[in-house]
Amino acid sequence: MKIVEIREKTLPISSSIRNAYIDFSKMTLSLVAVITDVVRNGKPVVGYGFNSNGRYGQGNLMRERFIPRIMAAKPDSLLDDAGTNLDPHKIWDCMFTNEKPGGHGERSVAIGTIDMAVWDATAKIADKPLFQLLAERYGNGQPNRKVFVYAAGGYYHPGQNLDALKDEMRSYLDRGYSVVKKKIGGASLDEDLRRIDAVLSVLQDGQKLCVDANGRFDMDTAIAYAKALSQYDLFWYEEAGDPLDFELQAMLRNYYDKPMATGENLFSMQDARNLVRYGGMRPDRDWLQFDCALSYGLVEYLRTLDMLHAHGWSPNRCIPHGGHQMSLNIAAGLGLGGNESYPDLFQPFGGFPDGVRVENSYVTLPDLPGIGFEGKADLYREMEALSR
Repeated sequence: MKIVEIREKTLPISSSIRNAYIDFSKMTLSLVAVITDVVRNGKPVVGYGFNSNGRYGQGNLMRERFIPRIMAAKPDSLLDDAGTNLDPHKIWDCMFTNEKPGGHGERSVAIGTIDMAVWDATAKIADKPLFQLLAERYGNGQPNRKVFVYAAGGYYHPGQNLDALKDEMRSYLDRGYSVVKKKIGGASLDEDLRRIDAVLSVLQDGQKLCVDANGRFDMDTAIAYAKALSQYDLFWYEEAGDPLDFELQAMLRNYYDKPMATGENLFSMQDARNLVRYGGMRPDRDWLQFDCALSYGLVEYLRTLDMLHAHGWSPNRCIPHGGHQMSLNIAAGLGLGGNESYPDLFQPFGGFPDGVRVENSYVTLPDLPGIGFEGKADLYREMEALSR
């Protein structure tokens, strides 16, 4: 049993939308295929992975450092103790060989993308859905296949007026979501408040709105928004300031006593630990958004969950960024609080397997081996083209 080849392809996921910090007109991602010599149903087992939106493709790092290390390793050194499957932890250690601690940026995205593909292959070799494999190895053995999801949208579109924004949000509600998200910080406070009022005007009882500043604000602006947002019953106020400005995040609790969320741009267990140590986050109401595809993968995410437990946090306060099926499987297998979803954006990489429907902001994961990419036809066409 061995990995025979690892392929990467950089693909566009460009869009004319923008948030408070960046536009997505030139956005890319890396698609990875980990090809093994294990045969299931007459075909070699192939694991697939890709990185989340907001960070660009990392093909150069993969091809120069991480893929060669895996391919140069003795195949047996990458297997579990029984020799019957890949060992994602050993493969992760192999990738991190000769890497200094710290510097958790683009490197974490490259490793996290390959790690996703390794876990997909591992679960397929075991002939189990990844959520089942995770529940058996690291959970209580019983996955919760019903996962909370919210609809991420409300970007700044060229020429989009308030009526068009309301139509966008209605489209999410019509598809079964009861929690939706919109961007703030890309316009003036007054304009953002008008946009919030417009979205709230289409929400019904039991439906909620999240707002996301994408790290745009300095302290004074973050506080000004916190005071203005306090008049609403929001699901959360997300990433007000720079992701590493823990003092700003901690200060906000003095001005905003309702739920806040952050963490999607923290790329290691150590960064996550600094957030819960120094960022003033409250485990009874706030949300953590670490995204395994951007932060060294599931191997590192497991370390992060152990750290959170030691600091009194439940995994159900984690709702990862990214809108991908990897985090859906982690949520189902390890008891996270849910997952982000992009109903219309960053396709075909966002969304769910074909036939999965949202009901009152929950989806039920189908019984598919691995992460379940093969159940999403438009996505699997891209993946199969890479591995063919």
